[in-house]
Formats: sequence, structure tokens, C-alpha cells
Amino acid sequence: MMPAPDHNRLRGELRFNEPLARHTSWRVGGPARCFYRPADRDDLVLFLQQLDADEPLLWLGLGSNLLVRDGGFKGTVIATRGRLDRLEWLADRRLYAEAGVTCARVARSTARSGLCGVEFLAGIPGTLGGALAMNAGAFGSETWDRVIQVETLDRRGVVRQRPPGDFRMGYRQVQGPSGEWFVAAQLALQPGDAEAAQREIRQLLDKRAATQPTRQPSCGSVFRNPPGDYAARLIEAAGLKGYRLGGAQVSAKHANFIINTGTARAADIEALIDRVQQRVEAHSGVRLIPEVH
Repeated sequence: MMPAPDHNRLRGELRFNEPLARHTSWRVGGPARCFYRPADRDDLVLFLQQLDADEPLLWLGLGSNLLVRDGGFKGTVIATRGRLDRLEWLADRRLYAEAGVTCARVARSTARSGLCGVEFLAGIPGTLGGALAMNAGAFGSETWDRVIQVETLDRRGVVRQRPPGDFRMGYRQVQGPSGEWFVAAQLALQPGDAEAAQREIRQLLDKRAATQPTRQPSCGSVFRNPPGDYAARLIEAAGLKGYRLGGAQVSAKHANFIINTGTARAADIEALIDRVQQRVEAHSGVRLIPEVH
């Protein structure tokens, strides 16, 4: 837990036993022992320097791609939503964005400026920090395709500038120096047509709304697509589209989405994830790997 000395110097918002169902897109999850919204990066540095070295940490953006169990999180949650939201244009068509900036805002801002390359981010319901951590992608593009530098922060409050070469990127996974978290990135863009870029974003969002349950509580895609195939196809082939367990249901609109019908507990969702894995493996021999954390 955070020690008492100097905590009055903090400028962020500190809560205890905060229900995480309020902060996750599935709308489930028990309480966090400690929940902190930093005022800015300097405030976050100060907060981290006051934590015990063994305090468990969970970084939280929009709360998508995340399942928090009903027992909650016995540690400290650092919430970046609405914070760490600096967005700044640099020279040579580079964009500096902090981890709390939503992917949708990055896409819209670049498109309006006539710069292209990250329109796909409009279809990712999360923050840039989360997109960096999992190499989020949509419609054939991935986040790290455009990254030229990142800023990381460790629990001692040390900020580092790192090139992409310090990380190993794969499909929906990123490996890098342990004990560091992304707090910002520089993205390289290319010149384009502002109207065309904005039109592409509208088309991507229309496609997403037509094919995904965007109006129901979900985490986004639950499983990674296996090589040469699609998780949604395998789930549907196993007869699970619309399958329900407690308050959790495989979406009838897109089988790689699990929705909270209104009464789901985290335990229902986790049990349904397990059931889908078992049924798909029995039907097709493929063991689906969860994308959700």
C-alpha cells in the first residue's frame, strides 16, 4: 500500500475499494483495493515513487479487452482514462500521444489534419496505452506498424525513451523490458487527403456497427484468430453463436464477442470463455487463445 508520507503532494484522484465494474466495458468486476487517477505524468511519477516495491499494479484505460474477476483486484489500479491525454503534432508528420488518449481520437485527429496511416484505430475501443501493450489491430493493420518511439515508466518513476527495436511484436502481443509500462508514443504518418481519410473512418465505423454488437457490453474480440482462420467462424461452426451461460452470451451478431446481457458476473463470462474453448477444440481440433486479459 502507499505509505503515508508525502501523499498530500499528489494532485490526482485517490479512491479505495473502487468497484471496477464501473470502469470496464463488460461492466463486471469486483473492487480495487486502491484506485488512482493521476493528474498528469509528473503526478503519476510521484505516486509510483510512494508505492511499496511489491504492490501489485494494474493499468486501466477504457476497460476493454479486460476481465476483472468478481473478487476484484488486491492491489493498485492506475486509471488513465481522461488523464495522460496529451496529443501534440511534431515535425516530419509525427504525432506524440500519451497513453490515455483514445484510439478513436488519434484516428480522428490525424484524418482531419490530412495525415494517414492510423485510420484503423477508429475501430479499436480502447486507449493508445492498451493498443501499444497488445499491438491492437483492426481491418488488416496493427498499432506498431506506425510506432517510431515510445516512452515507458517503471515503478520507481523513471521515464525512458525506447525505439521499437527494444520490443518484440507479434499478433496481439508485445514483449519488452519487464517492469515498464507505456505512457506515450510517437507515430509516423504519411500525407493524404483529409476528406478521404475521414470518409474511410466513417466506413470503418459503419462496418463495425453492422457486424459487431457495439451497443451491448462486451470486451471487444475475445479470442485471437488462429493462423489462416477466424475465431468467429470456428465458434459458429461449433454451434455456439447465441449460446448463453448465466448472464453471459456469445453474441448472435458476431461469434467472437461475448456480451453481458445485463445480469452477468465475471464468473459467468470466464466460464463461457472456457466452454467455448472446449467446444471449439472438440469440434475442430483448434484451441482458441484468448485475446482478452
